[in-house]
Amino acid sequence: MRKLTYFVACSIDGFIGDPNGDATSMFAYLDEEFLGYLGSAWPETVATQGREQLGLKDAENLHFDTVIQGRGSYQLALDIGVTSPYGHLREYVASRSLESSKDPNVTVIEDDLVGRIRELKAEESDLGIWLCGGSQVAGELLDEIDELVIKTYPQVYGAGMPMFGTGFAVTDFTLEGIRTFGNGVLVRTYARKR
Repeated sequence: MRKLTYFVACSIDGFIGDPNGDATSMFAYLDEEFLGYLGSAWPETVATQGREQLGLKDAENLHFDTVIQGRGSYQLALDIGVTSPYGHLREYVASRSLESSKDPNVTVIEDDLVGRIRELKAEESDLGIWLCGGSQVAGELLDEIDELVIKTYPQVYGAGMPMFGTGFAVTDFTLEGIRTFGNGVLVRTYARKR
């Protein structure tokens, strides 16, 4: 069974974006040390355009061969004319409003998201599935998430888009590791307690 990993950036207070979903303030922390870490440890999580700029165009995928994101996350790419932001992965977009994909590499999941994720998890592969973002998607998939990798930026938002757009539910994870960076960023890894 493949793992579903929610690999996400957030503020200290657990928001992945402002009330409109904008997280560009976190870009200030993408310094040489942190980008070097992402490029060497998580190269598949760097968008295709960024991979080219960072010399990672042909970097091997180390953790994932598939990415799932919500419509809001995907819309950020569409707004700049990019129809396949992670062309080095199989891309899925969970959306009830996006009628069809504008790119052959992107599949739209319109309904039964949990069932489709279970099908993807059951596939034979040494690599897992990356849940890229979308507060509502993460909330809907909470029971399916096996691992959290949280890039915590040293900012407090006060309000905004939470990591999980869901009702109250206690879900336990075990801390597996913490990596700290000189710029104040933390990367915490948690495994699901099952």
